[in-house]
Amino acid sequence: MGYKVKLQKVERPTNRSYYVNLPVVMAETLSFAKGDVLEWSVRDQSTLLLRKISSGATAVKGRGKPKVRAEA
Repeated sequence: MGYKVKLQKVERPTNRSYYVNLPVVMAETLSFAKGDVLEWSVRDQSTLLLRKISSGATAVKGRGKPKVRAEA
């Protein structure tokens, strides 16, 4: 079963951002939690891949871009 969401766009004087909300049922099914580090990849023009890089317990705390260890 798929879940449809709308892409949101926020334009501020200093930057532009797009947001995609993850439905709670999907986050819970995949055991996502606050602080998890996720990575987007583009497969093709109509397919995005979202991958969990690290859990909230091992994610780097603080503001700014998360630091992710390179995979072996």
